[in-house]
Amino acid sequence: MSKLINLNAESCCGGSGAHLNAVEPCASSALADDTVKQLSEWFKALSDPTRIRILSILAQRELCVCDLAEALGMTQSAISHQLRYSRTLRLVKNRRDGNTIYYTHDDAHTLGLLQMAIDHIDHLQKENSHG
Repeated sequence: MSKLINLNAESCCGGSGAHLNAVEPCASSALADDTVKQLSEWFKALSDPTRIRILSILAQRELCVCDLAEALGMTQSAISHQLRYSRTLRLVKNRRDGNTIYYTHDDAHTLGLLQMAIDHIDHLQKENSHG
């Protein structure tokens, strides 16, 4: 059985307690709960490999569900499900042309963050291959 660590004023930072001059500015600029919840949902949406693939394809051009399904080797139903979820989070948007609905990314912010993440992974992979 492990012992619980008691982090009271005597055991924290040599007995001086929290560094209030460092904590107060952070606490006053902390993100609002609603913002944190929305960010969490957004990152959760981007944690799905299929949605990442969809967004990367839609960064190149708008496509209908049939085209996305073909490009990803998935069923139209599976793609439609992912697009529906992505639309609720405003990762993608659509437009109708007759009976066909075309999808594209919702805005440049999403693509910018996705591209930064891809660049970061590329950077890490290059570092690992040289080290």
